[in-house]
Amino acid sequence: MRILAVDAGTGTQDILLFDSSLPPESSLKLIMPSATQIAARRIRQATGEGRAVVLTGVTMGGGPCHRALDEHLKAGLKAYATPDAARTFDDDLDVVQGMGVIVVSEDEAKHLGDARQIEMADLDLDAIRRVLAAFEVNSDFDGLALACLDHGAAPAGYSDRLFRFEHLRRVVEGRNDLRAFAYLPDELPAYLTRARAMLGCVDTDVPLVLLDTGPAAALGALQDPVVAQQDEQLVINLGNMHALAFHLRGTHVYSLFEHHTNLLSAQEIESLSEGLVASTLCHEDVFASHGHGALYAAGERPSNPHPFVAVTGPQRAKLRASTLRPYFAVPHGDMMLSGCFGLVWAFAEKHPQHRQEILARLLPSAISP
Repeated sequence: MRILAVDAGTGTQDILLFDSSLPPESSLKLIMPSATQIAARRIRQATGEGRAVVLTGVTMGGGPCHRALDEHLKAGLKAYATPDAARTFDDDLDVVQGMGVIVVSEDEAKHLGDARQIEMADLDLDAIRRVLAAFEVNSDFDGLALACLDHGAAPAGYSDRLFRFEHLRRVVEGRNDLRAFAYLPDELPAYLTRARAMLGCVDTDVPLVLLDTGPAAALGALQDPVVAQQDEQLVINLGNMHALAFHLRGTHVYSLFEHHTNLLSAQEIESLSEGLVASTLCHEDVFASHGHGALYAAGERPSNPHPFVAVTGPQRAKLRASTLRPYFAVPHGDMMLSGCFGLVWAFAEKHPQHRQEILARLLPSAISP
């Protein structure tokens, strides 16, 4: 079985074509610029040319493209956006218009003269197919697994950091397992608008699963045999934008915190991690420091005051000389594909008819109920 896994991050989009007939190490892999980085480059090119931009397509991840749009507007150039594309920058269109963006209809967007048309989307399956075809690789796949970090559409005036963290809390309280963050298309909450937009870019009817990037990375790190053999793990994913740590027993969640990687020094990550394990880290303190928050699952408490520390993510070098003495997880020999390997595991769990075939190759020696 061939599963295309796409992990849409801030710096990169990580792509894995998993084939259950091959060792995972032999699966085809791509580490490419993220969709928001591509959009940012296109906006900056238009800025350099002195041209207006018109943003069409769907809601996607912000960050780099948001900064590029701010620069474009500060240069005195016009920016138009359709409503769905505009929600990339804020769920409240009044806020987007307050930035200086002119919100237009889909029809109006087609008739804006010399403005550069930039399509917004976290997923471009045609581009992936073209890359595979260029190397004479069959671009067909039997399943699709997608990941993005979705803050959710917060009500007007409500913190999107807090709204996202409440989503994490609801999932853990509903079923305490990393795999509970995975959704089939008809299970996806309406408020996860970025994930829904990503789903809307799918042009095939193969089986699907959607997962948050943080749990995806943790599920991938657990596939490293050194990490898998530990009784308890503190898995820290240091992404290009978000830092998310889970204190785990396998896929069972004891606690977690989420913050922004660029706001944290190595010492601050150490302090947050130590506080989480000791159950002294306060949600309010994390939020007040511009993070998302901290959560302790109800019920069973961890038994190990010094869990095994595993780190993954493109910013893992922040902890290279850390007092935490972390192990750098390399699932199937590739740290950058942690999220994608986690996606494949989630796909197997949500599609039980394919579970045995996938897990026999992905987790031959791991415990998977």
